[in-house]
Amino acid sequence: MNPQTWWYLTRASGIVAWLMLTASVLWGVVLSTRAFPHRRRPAWLLDLHRWLGALTVALVVLHVAALVGDSYVHFGVADVLVPMASSWRPAAVALGIVSAWLLAAVQVTSLVMGRLPRRVWHAIHLTSYATFWLTALHGALAGSDRSNLLYQVTGAVAIVAVAVASTYRALNRGERRPTRPRQPTAAPSASPTA
Repeated sequence: MNPQTWWYLTRASGIVAWLMLTASVLWGVVLSTRAFPHRRRPAWLLDLHRWLGALTVALVVLHVAALVGDSYVHFGVADVLVPMASSWRPAAVALGIVSAWLLAAVQVTSLVMGRLPRRVWHAIHLTSYATFWLTALHGALAGSDRSNLLYQVTGAVAIVAVAVASTYRALNRGERRPTRPRQPTAAPSASPTA
């Protein structure tokens, strides 16, 4: 096995995980808008969002495992699970670790969404935005491909897309999906007096 295989796997899985996270966040914004009204939304639209999230988690796990497997810069288990434990670019690595933990929280709570109060699930799910921005910073500060033009262009497109979608969602969050109008209640009939 080529000694650089782990390094290539680390880089590729990290970049693709970030792109899948970008797609998941963007698709989540689309689902939360009026683009697909809840009553007419096919089930596969939500399934795609869930699949993108699960794929992101799988790629992050691969990214972390490849980092531990690589011998160029030694990362122990604590270095990839505990923020600021790494001696190599500790702040940059910590951003990736925190974003991975946030991603795990979003995924786990989404799996048990039916057992959680909607507000709790929603509050945790909103950390997806923070996860995206922390991951972007992690890639910019720790990634070895940050000087690559293709990486820079792809990163800029992802950042602009999520920034625009996040802004749109924030500005339109007060708009609720239309609900059925309540049926007027019948006024109590006056009882005849004798």
